[in-house]
Amino acid sequence: MGRLEGKITLVTGAGNERGLGAATARRFAEEGAFVYLTDLDAKGAESVAAAIRDAGGQAEALAQDVTSEAGWEELFQAIEKGHGRIDVLVNNAGIAVLKPLTVLSLADWEKQNKVNLDSVFLGTRRAVELMRKTGGGGSIVNLSSIGGLVGVPMCGAYGAAKGGVRIFSKVVAMECAAEGIRCNSVHPGMIETAMQDVARSDNPQGFKEIVASIPMKRMGSPLDIANMILFLASDEANYITGGEFVVDGGVTAM
Repeated sequence: MGRLEGKITLVTGAGNERGLGAATARRFAEEGAFVYLTDLDAKGAESVAAAIRDAGGQAEALAQDVTSEAGWEELFQAIEKGHGRIDVLVNNAGIAVLKPLTVLSLADWEKQNKVNLDSVFLGTRRAVELMRKTGGGGSIVNLSSIGGLVGVPMCGAYGAAKGGVRIFSKVVAMECAAEGIRCNSVHPGMIETAMQDVARSDNPQGFKEIVASIPMKRMGSPLDIANMILFLASDEANYITGGEFVVDGGVTAM
C-alpha cells in the first residue's frame, strides 16, 4: 500500500509544472492519495491533474483564489460533497515581492501578507472545522521559508508573512493536538523552480555566487520539498506536530 493510500488531500498553488505544489501533488498521488489541487491558473492546475490521472493517479483540479474567504468555503463544500472529509491540507500557494524597505509600498506589504499568510489562516481554519466534524484527525502542512527564520535582504514583507506562518502553525498545533489534528511548517531554502529563472537571467554572476554559498553547493529540487511534505502528511509522522522542518542544503546551519 502507498503511504497515503485512501487519504483525501488538498494542495494549493499546484498549477505550475515546475513548482512545489505540483511536485507535492504528484508524490501524493503516487502514494495512493486522492488529490484536489488548486491554483489561480485553472488551466495550469488541470494540466498537472491530467498528467497525474494519465499516470494512474487520482486528481481533480479546481480554480481558486486563496485570498477569498468565500472561495475557500466553496472549495470545502465541494470536497465535503465529493468525499465527506479531508485528511491532509497543504497550504503551498504563495508569491514573492522582493524589494528593499524604502521601496516597498504598503500595497506590496498587504498583497504579500494576504497571499502568503491570510490564505494559510483561511485554509487551515476551514480544514480544522471539517477534520473536527469527521473526527478522524488529519495533517496540515504550511509552507513557510528560511526567510521566515532568518533575515534576508529585500524580504521584509515576504519574511514577515512566512514568519507568521511559522508561529501560526505552532498555535494551531497546540489547539488541535488532543484531537489528532497535526500542523507543521516546512521551510525551503533555494529551490530550482521557475522563480529562480528570473534571478538567474537578471544577475547570472550574482546568482552563481549565491548558489556557491550553499553548503551543499547546489539548489534543492521541488522533489526534495515534496518528500518532506509527504512524510509530514503520512501516518509515519503521527507523533509530530508544531514542528518546523528546514530543507535548505545547510544554509541556516551556518
